[in-house]
Amino acid sequence: MHIVHTIPELRAALASSRQPAFVPTMGNLHEGHISLVRQAKPLGDAMVVSIFVNRLQFLPHEDFDSYPRTWEADCAKLQAAGCDVLFAPREADLYPEPQTFKVQPDPQLADILEGQFRPGFFTGVCTVVMKLFSAVFAGKPQGVAVFGQKDYQQWLVLRRMVQQFALPIEIVPGQTQRAADALALSSRNGYLSEAERAEAVQLSLALRALAHAALAAADTLPQQWQALEAQAMQALQARGWQPDYLTVRRRSDLLPPQTGDGSGALVVLGAARLGSTRLIDNFEI
Repeated sequence: MHIVHTIPELRAALASSRQPAFVPTMGNLHEGHISLVRQAKPLGDAMVVSIFVNRLQFLPHEDFDSYPRTWEADCAKLQAAGCDVLFAPREADLYPEPQTFKVQPDPQLADILEGQFRPGFFTGVCTVVMKLFSAVFAGKPQGVAVFGQKDYQQWLVLRRMVQQFALPIEIVPGQTQRAADALALSSRNGYLSEAERAEAVQLSLALRALAHAALAAADTLPQQWQALEAQAMQALQARGWQPDYLTVRRRSDLLPPQTGDGSGALVVLGAARLGSTRLIDNFEI
């Protein structure tokens, strides 16, 4: 595995590649990340992973400074998974001057759900991903990037960004990886205490229950969908959670469903804080 830190080094390492396969990460890798690497590897002629904790997507009160950095363990996992090139830029390598030019995503998609509770988050995500795409895919006729569907809204935002900028990059979704009890794997699961870890699965259970209720009510009025969402929120609150949202949306644009929308068109999404840890999850239905 070739480890590089600067964009010129990365481009030199990929000089002979015509179709890189790319998985961007913030490190602290778990089996969910590694599954994306395994999925991406046969899709290109060079398997590239980046590790970069992107300051632009953290709000001032969020965990940028304390975000886990596990460099040696990450390198070992990536080498075992068949990564060819690891791009690990320092902040000064990726942002040698203040990043005053930024990618502003469509507010109709990016200012709802996660964007409502983490304003500016998707601007930070789109800006760093566009810069990483420029570094990895410059001069290439085509490429592939794999993003996990646990971050469902992020995957949709980035897919829309690639479409609108006509980038020669295929955005491929990676299935959410789960623990034995169905908790979605996440780097932030490491923040949970033993008791919180046992409780954390309740978010996925609440979303499953909301999905079943939503399908049963597919022909009802939108106001009744909202009542189901409110009930799901209240059930989590009763267990000591602080939910931001548990909601049923259309897969295509994350707007509220219309009467008659049913199986195959919908996704349930949730974000909630357990203690000091904020978890997200979703299920397509």
